[in-house]
Amino acid sequence: MFGQVRAVSDQSPIFMIKVSVYRSDLSEIDHVFTDEEGRYSVAIAAGETVTVRFDTHHSLTNARDWQPSVVANVITSDETPLDRSLLPTGQDYGAAGNMDALNGYVIAAAVQEVEEYAPTAAYRLSMLKQHSLVLSSLQQRLLDHFSETA
Repeated sequence: MFGQVRAVSDQSPIFMIKVSVYRSDLSEIDHVFTDEEGRYSVAIAAGETVTVRFDTHHSLTNARDWQPSVVANVITSDETPLDRSLLPTGQDYGAAGNMDALNGYVIAAAVQEVEEYAPTAAYRLSMLKQHSLVLSSLQQRLLDHFSETA
């Protein structure tokens, strides 16, 4: 599996984004970081169904800069790239982008060592502007979860 991660705003490549690949039970298969051109490659057997999360890492200088993104039920392939655009923290690109970011936090809450991830997650979550009561409610529950463990 391979691809490129870019900023949704100007399509510039994003360096040092953690790309994590999970089985259906959310156990991590592997993770890699994007290079200076935003490219990544993970050796996963072709034909496996996985979930892929694109996120920052708490120890890096970009930890507060980007909202996460997740793609579920991906059938891996050595031929088809899985490219992704990330939302910059503090900018609004609409309900669909915000929902994608919230899904990234839901997966993170299920798989992360929360103590390390929580402070930057809480900050980035607080910067999302929701367009519906349902998304706002989910955002608040996630914010409470990460704030309690920070």
